[in-house]
Amino acid sequence: MFTRTNSVAEIIENLIVSTQTSIDAALYRFNSQRLARALLDAHQRGVEIRLVTDRCKYEKSQATRNLLGQCAFPFRLTHGRDGANSKMHHKFTVLDGTLVITGSYNWTFASEERNHENILLLRQPRLIGIYRQEFETLWKSSKPPDSIEDGSKK
Repeated sequence: MFTRTNSVAEIIENLIVSTQTSIDAALYRFNSQRLARALLDAHQRGVEIRLVTDRCKYEKSQATRNLLGQCAFPFRLTHGRDGANSKMHHKFTVLDGTLVITGSYNWTFASEERNHENILLLRQPRLIGIYRQEFETLWKSSKPPDSIEDGSKK
């Protein structure tokens, strides 16, 4: 699906609404209030949510810090393979362990309203397993924001 012809946020929101047990998301950038509300609503319905985002983008974006500060679900920060100045550039979400959303789309206003972006929905168990394993590796190697010396708090 492409942002040129569809509201990707609407598609993701509808998928979140239909999620019943778990959402694991690795998102390079995240400041979409619409999608944050959908995650918060899912969390309030009892869906287990975990989010990993890029540490540098988090530290540089007051909007992201405010948005995630209001969410009651756990999130963690990480960077790329080459240390603090590299990017955790993933953009994928695993829903109920049965569906992966991936593609160029960041969960941001710019991705929805300004950029040419795409998402791909994967339902093949083997591929889902690969994404689940990658998420678990990211989750284990990342840190909660309160355990990191955050330049934004100085």
